[in-house]
Amino acid sequence: MQRKWRFLTFVILIGIFVLVGVTGCGGSKEAEIIRVGGKNFSEQFIMAEMLSILIEENTDLKTELKTNLASNVILNAIKSDQIDLYLEYTGTGLISLGMEPITDPDEVYEIVKEEFDKQFNIKWMKPYGFNNTYAMVVTKETAEKYNLKTISDMAKVANELTLGCTYVFTERDDGYPGLSKHYDFEFADVKGMDPALMYQALVEGSVDVISAFATEGRIAAFDLVILEDDKQFFPPYDATVIVRGEILEKHPELEEVLNKLAGRIDDTKMAELNAAVDLDKREPKDVAREFLEEEGLI
Repeated sequence: MQRKWRFLTFVILIGIFVLVGVTGCGGSKEAEIIRVGGKNFSEQFIMAEMLSILIEENTDLKTELKTNLASNVILNAIKSDQIDLYLEYTGTGLISLGMEPITDPDEVYEIVKEEFDKQFNIKWMKPYGFNNTYAMVVTKETAEKYNLKTISDMAKVANELTLGCTYVFTERDDGYPGLSKHYDFEFADVKGMDPALMYQALVEGSVDVISAFATEGRIAAFDLVILEDDKQFFPPYDATVIVRGEILEKHPELEEVLNKLAGRIDDTKMAELNAAVDLDKREPKDVAREFLEEEGLI
């Protein structure tokens, strides 16, 4: 009889432990993870870190970084639910829609905002303030040798020059194919390369021209010359975050948080942040956090 009671007591205790365990698991809800994407150059590393910090400091959500993605990969990643948000540029969005370049910044923004929402249920946040457009860049020596001030000037001697650019630029309609058609020229040679290597290649003379980014800190640091887009080929590339619609429906607080950066970063400031990483060799996360603290956003 005593053995029976001991067994019964043991069973009851086990039942209590199991019940408490199940209740405990059900009661402790893990924070949802927001997957922050980023492309494969310094500006994107910085901004991905900035978005991650901003979200974690202003919400109960956790983040996971998925950076170093090629430009022709990252849009498919957000469409296929592999990432939830990332920093995109209006001109890039326009070209991805299969549309011809448009020079009016407001018009471009309204088009991509409307079409991304309608076609992909992807939402554009408010512009952050910087326009990272493409810029054809040469050294001062090359500019003086060929008397280059505009892309039209460059087009006249392009058959003597070698272009260094990202692999994506060699294929995009807003890259070399479209630019060469718009200005009616062809380079003697085109070398696709990693974005981080273009500037050194230009300075060392292994290429004569590069397709740089306007907010790149190394342009000023290396005393390079930006050629004027005198026939207005390149569309505006105003930067902001795009977010999957399902995520905003589930976490509407994200819209307000992400829009805290609206109008906060101009071209000069973004170039400074990029230079801190590329030239001063600081970590993107530290640069991002310092900026957010200076702006009083965390």
